[in-house]
Amino acid sequence: MAKISPAQFVQEVRRETAKVTWPTRKEAGISTAMVFVMVIVAAIFFFLVDQILSYGVKAILGIGV
Repeated sequence: MAKISPAQFVQEVRRETAKVTWPTRKEAGISTAMVFVMVIVAAIFFFLVDQILSYGVKAILGIGV
């Protein structure tokens, strides 16, 4: 691997970050909201699956139901 100077490294990093298409404030907000919604949906799903499995195990073992 070729060694480069720290100054050259910083120049290359700046050049690469200039190529990045950064999201707008609106796009970032929408993406954040979508993440929160999906987290809530996943939490509800796993809660329901856990309750169903818990009920099934208790029914099979004959405890608590």
